[in-house]
Amino acid sequence: MPPSLRAIWFDGRSTRARPVTLQLTPDKGRPRLRLQALDDGQTLELRHEQVGWPERWSAGRAPRSLTVDLGAHGSLQIDDPAAWQACLTEAGRRPPLAERMQTQLKVLLIVLLVAGVGIWAFYRWGTPWAAAQLARHVPLAWEQALTERALREIDANYVKPSKLPPERQAELRAGFAKLAALVEPDLQRYPGYAPPLKLEFRSGMPANAFALPGGTVVLTDAMVEQARASQTGDTALLGVLAHEIGHVEHRHTTRMLVEQGVLNVGLGLALGDVSSVVSFSSSLLTGLAYRRSHEMEADCYAVAMMGKAGLPTKPMTDLMLSIERREEEDHPKDKEAAASAPPAHKKPRESGGFNWLSTHPDTAARAEHLCPGG
Repeated sequence: MPPSLRAIWFDGRSTRARPVTLQLTPDKGRPRLRLQALDDGQTLELRHEQVGWPERWSAGRAPRSLTVDLGAHGSLQIDDPAAWQACLTEAGRRPPLAERMQTQLKVLLIVLLVAGVGIWAFYRWGTPWAAAQLARHVPLAWEQALTERALREIDANYVKPSKLPPERQAELRAGFAKLAALVEPDLQRYPGYAPPLKLEFRSGMPANAFALPGGTVVLTDAMVEQARASQTGDTALLGVLAHEIGHVEHRHTTRMLVEQGVLNVGLGLALGDVSSVVSFSSSLLTGLAYRRSHEMEADCYAVAMMGKAGLPTKPMTDLMLSIERREEEDHPKDKEAAASAPPAHKKPRESGGFNWLSTHPDTAARAEHLCPGG
């Protein structure tokens, strides 16, 4: 027989306070409430979902009294909260998670740990996966419009017009066009996505090449000069361009923009400020750096494309290593600092302030582990 508990019942039909006895009976972890009025013997039995169960309280913070909402049947006032809690425990009520978080520090810490791990996992794996799927639905016209704005900003602030002779540019564009002609369904990351590939030349920055959304690839004069100086030739440059075409076909920049947009939306909603949702545009593009996994994908794409073209990839790796050696010669202090730094603190060296567009971080390691094929 469940223990009885005295309470005051306000039935909602009159202002009279009616003394009652109540019992909590077990029902698969969801106790029922049964009360009997002492003035006229009226009984009332309510299922678990008909009762607004008050939350538990922390030990040592018991309220003086508590109110139990009975919905259409009024409410109960209980002046012995400890006895009420004992009846609940005996009836086998399982407090909800939110209630346990408020009353049990251990549960709160576990929930916070699980939530933190979940958020980190979503950022690490969920967001990139979602971005890869959402990128399928980004219109090519949007990418091209974004690239036009980004190029205007880059031209105005970071680079200068190319000084390569027109005939040299035409020669390299012809080689680039041959690579572009090899982009068939077997080399398309997104079926049906076929942006017109275009090669641009710029000067005023170190040896580099970078891809912009929608098919534009930029090659610097310094990269062309480095290929000549290192005697790796146009085959090396074609390997670099194949790598950048890989970034285009995998839509890496678009995927990262989508990721940033998702994060902006989440932060905006969490902080109550959605102005950041529309803040990313061409200026954000110059602040992106590819993920290591993106570099590996682009490297493997370059190997596949160069293999299809019947060209080796070794000149490309030799060119990358020559760039690394030249940077070490130009920045000997950086080299000494990197050599003495613990592995966890070693970072890719910035090249004249253009590390934000560099698609070649950790050059030596990438050259060493570049997919076989050359």
